[in-house]
Amino acid sequence: MQKITTFLWFDDQAEQAAHHYTSVFEDSRVVEIQRYGEAGPGEPGTVMTVTFELAGQRFIALNGGPQFTFTEAISLSVDCATQEEVDELWERLGDGGEAGPCGWLKDRYGLSWQIVPRKLTELLRDPDPAKSARVMRAMLGMKKIDIQGLEDAYQG
Repeated sequence: MQKITTFLWFDDQAEQAAHHYTSVFEDSRVVEIQRYGEAGPGEPGTVMTVTFELAGQRFIALNGGPQFTFTEAISLSVDCATQEEVDELWERLGDGGEAGPCGWLKDRYGLSWQIVPRKLTELLRDPDPAKSARVMRAMLGMKKIDIQGLEDAYQG
């Protein structure tokens, strides 16, 4: 069991979100669904929490009501090996949501994700400050990150 688990507060969409997220990532599954009992505070029998795993990482989603919503102050960052992976995750997680700058998006539930190609980190680490600056400027002008665009900027 992992020591620290990300806990996500939803209004009443925890189960739908967990099923959506587990359909997007390989090595993912819904582990357990707990329901409210007579003591509440939710309606007895309705979903209280959903424990699920994404790519082997455990999360808990709560149907806690409308008191709290997600903000961009917290996001889930996804390491992508290829442009194809970036494209697929951008489309699947962004469906019904909204694109943001620099590889960020909000999904249909309001949760923020960063879809980050591994190549971006690699190029930004270049010891040549001119090359890494060109890559940073290119990335700042993108919504979904385009690896070819980053490489073109890197080459100057």
